[in-house]
Amino acid sequence: MIHSVKESVADKFEHDGYLVVRKLAKINLLRSMNHLVHKALNPLQGPAEYEADVGYPGAPISRDGIGGHTPRRLLHAYSRDEIFRRWAAAPSIVDYLRQLTGQPDHMLSQCHHNCVMCKHPGFSSSTAWHQDMRYWSFDKPDLISVWLALGSERQRNGALWIIPGSHKLSLGRGRFDANLFLRSELRENQELFNQAIMIELEPGDTLFFHCRLFHAAGTNESKDVKLATVFTYHTLQNKPI
Repeated sequence: MIHSVKESVADKFEHDGYLVVRKLAKINLLRSMNHLVHKALNPLQGPAEYEADVGYPGAPISRDGIGGHTPRRLLHAYSRDEIFRRWAAAPSIVDYLRQLTGQPDHMLSQCHHNCVMCKHPGFSSSTAWHQDMRYWSFDKPDLISVWLALGSERQRNGALWIIPGSHKLSLGRGRFDANLFLRSELRENQELFNQAIMIELEPGDTLFFHCRLFHAAGTNESKDVKLATVFTYHTLQNKPI
């Protein structure tokens, strides 16, 4: 069944920079994805990005250290299995993208957010405030990421925090550090942080968010790995540079 899209979602997305659609993915798809992901994690089936590679707070010091082979992302999700391809091109996803962009055709980026996010207990890192547009270069900074929760997402296991409406901001380069994270010591940035809200998700809930929306995430303090698939889309007219 394809979920109907209300007329107001485009306006809401334009205003807030994000949209949460509850229970967009069905239980059978979630079971299949979870089975495939856990199978790919043990033993690890690459390509993968490791927590030690990014060096964020809480990550293992190196791949040779304790927890050094903890995966952060399973890469190239679209090519891993038909179940991911079906979800990435699902009619319900296409329907929402058309509503949010006002364009009929979209393309899937196969770099960066073509992955399964894996936030492991014990060795997961926290991610500071940033915009995902730093990962791509397009004619226009207008891409939409689609985050599907494969399990519950709460503060305890490192759920996403977002700053509503922040996709419209134009901040000076001095507000960012060398890695394009917002500098936490600046008062003007702290005022932004105070506007943040946490996005709590249940299995099957889907978060659509703009590539310029500021977001962050904490570590996983639970006992179970937190899993989510993420794909990013752009309109046919928005060409990569």
